[in-house]
Amino acid sequence: MKPHLIEKVGSLLNLFSFAQPEWGVREAAEALQLPKSTMGDLLLSLTEQGILNRTPTGRYQLGWRLFELSQVLVEHTAFCIEARRAMRELVERWGETTHLAVLDGTQVLFVEKLQATPAVEILLSRVGARLSAHEVGVGKILLAFQAPYRLPALLDTLPLTARTAQTITSREQLLHELDQVRTQGYAYDHEETAPGLCCVAAPIHDLDGRVPAAISFCIPAYRFYPQQYHYTKIIVQAAQNISAHLGYLDNQVNEETRH
Repeated sequence: MKPHLIEKVGSLLNLFSFAQPEWGVREAAEALQLPKSTMGDLLLSLTEQGILNRTPTGRYQLGWRLFELSQVLVEHTAFCIEARRAMRELVERWGETTHLAVLDGTQVLFVEKLQATPAVEILLSRVGARLSAHEVGVGKILLAFQAPYRLPALLDTLPLTARTAQTITSREQLLHELDQVRTQGYAYDHEETAPGLCCVAAPIHDLDGRVPAAISFCIPAYRFYPQQYHYTKIIVQAAQNISAHLGYLDNQVNEETRH
């Protein structure tokens, strides 16, 4: 497959989203400024591979082969395996919602979410959902533990839009908070993503000391504020346990993030 064709396939797959899960040949061609015949061939080829699925109305959806591939990724990624065990224990013991997230560009991608039946439903953070990194605790963790030479470039492309009245919209304020996060080893979302909802997040370190993911507790504000310190200790300890199982030592130095 030629490089330019790979780019077309990637751009096509990126069209599919929660907001628009189905596309027709003509609208996809117009969106990517490609000839309708070229788009038709791409869609047909991807459908034959199971990457896409053609609906009875002639439109296209993502296919189940992608789901299968995503499960291979999750089931064979070490931090996902370890985090899932810890998250189950957290949910069983405390009955609150937990998340596992990674950084994709300037967005947080939620790769796992567990919650007890009576826990508050948080639609914004469903598995596969994305949020801007500055507005959520896991995002602050993942930004804070980027290598210093990477962070400015990330922030240059991060729109500091406000989701609530509490969301950080100043680069100076965000940098100050990221410094605090880096020092203390945890981050808060004090109703910055949704009114009435708070989160506390902590970093998951891998064997090399890098932070590929973050884990969080999300709790209604009226329960969170009186026990903020308590919930912070719980999630930090859980993250440390996951990191230890990945081979991380608390006293090791990550040369990449230090320089």
